[in-house]
Amino acid sequence: MDAMKNPLQQDVQADGRIRKCKFIDEVGKYLRVILLEDGETVHNAFFDRSFKEEEK
Repeated sequence: MDAMKNPLQQDVQADGRIRKCKFIDEVGKYLRVILLEDGETVHNAFFDRSFKEEEK
């Protein structure tokens, strides 16, 4: 739930779905959550081994 409310990174995909990523300390991995266009319905969630944080 924290990944949805306080993501490390958030993007809107070409299909309108919202992609949010958050590092989960407890497992030491990045969690990617894909939401439908309504911003509430979870389409998919998985640990993303290829996620790279954007440089600021």
